[in-house]
Amino acid sequence: MATGRNHRPATSRSRGIPEATVARLPLYLRALTALSERSVPTVSSEELASAAGVNSAKLRKDFSYLGSYGTRGVGYDVEYLVYQISRELGLTQDWPVVIVGIGNLGAALANYGGFASRGFRVAALIDADPSLAGKPVAGIPVQHTDELEKIISDNGVSIGVIATPAGAAQQVCDRLVAAGITSILNFAPTVLSVPEGVDVRKVDLSIELQILAFHEQRKAGEGEADTAPPVAPPAVAVAKRPPESGSDGDLPAVMPA
Repeated sequence: MATGRNHRPATSRSRGIPEATVARLPLYLRALTALSERSVPTVSSEELASAAGVNSAKLRKDFSYLGSYGTRGVGYDVEYLVYQISRELGLTQDWPVVIVGIGNLGAALANYGGFASRGFRVAALIDADPSLAGKPVAGIPVQHTDELEKIISDNGVSIGVIATPAGAAQQVCDRLVAAGITSILNFAPTVLSVPEGVDVRKVDLSIELQILAFHEQRKAGEGEADTAPPVAPPAVAVAKRPPESGSDGDLPAVMPA
């Protein structure tokens, strides 16, 4: 099987597929994989869009970049779309991945069974703690960070996962990039600085929770607004003044209730 470092297909970027479309392709693939597992042969754009959480017009536009237009009255062939999107995402290859930082999060990532089924192979687990060296996690012995460059070179790795504390993340990132890593998935709660040509995807669980908290607060506020009694308008008193030349009326004045 081809390895990710030495056999790169034409990228979505070079083929003119918008980044927003690329970001939605994994959503379509997840929905299509679920349909494939249920032996569903075809799916309409409306059904697939609903399963992926997008609108059908956007889905059809996204698929047009792949050259897939479906069949009127029939829909899209599920198995073909699975293959087509997998190929576009580079998942028909074997992508060796290293995980740096084998604490609770790193160990959980190492034990995640979804990597292998999606074209990713955990080639090595790396940590700075000497006491972890040689200990197996998910059946893979942890190696010390002193061996990082050699590990990347020997395994032809181009994707690195950083699951270290924030204070160590940039140094680890610099070493990964210097060793030839060109794509990084960052779980450390910090922003990484990388040179041009290196792609970084950040996963920050605390930020996602904060966004959910914002929406929960807004929903709670809307509920309170729906149940709150109507607020009476401010009282308007009428102030009398002596008639002046050309005027003999009353002046309205806003007064405290």
